Amino acid sequence: MAERWKERFPALLAIALPVLAGLAYMALRGAPPSYPIVNAIALALAAALVLVGLPEVGERARRIAGAGLLALFALPLLTGPETSGIARWLPLGPFILHAGMLTIPALGVLAARENVLGPVALFAALLVALAQPDFASAFALTGAAIGLYQVRGDWRIGLVIIAGFFIAISAALRGELPPAPFVERVLQDATAASPAMAAILALALAGSLVAMLFGTGLPRTARYPLGMSLVGFLLAALINNYPTPLAGYGAAAIIGFAFAHTLAFTLPAGTQSPP
Repeated sequence: MAERWKERFPALLAIALPVLAGLAYMALRGAPPSYPIVNAIALALAAALVLVGLPEVGERARRIAGAGLLALFALPLLTGPETSGIARWLPLGPFILHAGMLTIPALGVLAARENVLGPVALFAALLVALAQPDFASAFALTGAAIGLYQVRGDWRIGLVIIAGFFIAISAALRGELPPAPFVERVLQDATAASPAMAAILALALAGSLVAMLFGTGLPRTARYPLGMSLVGFLLAALINNYPTPLAGYGAAAIIGFAFAHTLAFTLPAGTQSPP
């Protein structure tokens, strides 16, 4: 057990760095008390997911999980809630979770294990992001595809990347909502209020990205889609009013990236390409 925790601690640290910086920012800037509580609970759940892990996932279970994640990503289109024709959130009692941040990191990990179904799944998810519409999710999916292309150079993934850029642009034109404090525009607002705090948040997010791309010990087929999906979410948050992953208020990204890393650790070693 201690050896497993030591192996997985870098992945947990990659998630925890921006979450802890975000908690500090919320405390200093007077966020609603429930915000840091929700993120702290999500981080505790993430720690349990990453360090304790899941049973080993076989090929059939991997495909079922992929289909389930894709269905969960699309579920808001059927259930809502909906705001100004936009449906990208999963209701969970008094909370709502951003469907893309919850599911896309793991979808990227699973798609990397499928030569044929992987590109199809990513393209299907892009169509869901277009229907929601959700620029951040479309950009994150495109980022995951770029990361996967760096590993495989598969022309089918290249087509997904091209489609992803056009879908992301279309979603951006139709999916803008007013910013919610401590959720969207976190880095921009922090810069205006406290450049030092903004620098801490930026460094924490950069450290998280570097760790996901290069420092978790996972194979490149997992690290690159994970890290590049985070790039997609971050760029969307910087470009327009979209949630800031990990550092902003919201449990979805914290649990989503934790689940994705846990899934990557539990996939059979035989199906992984060399790091």
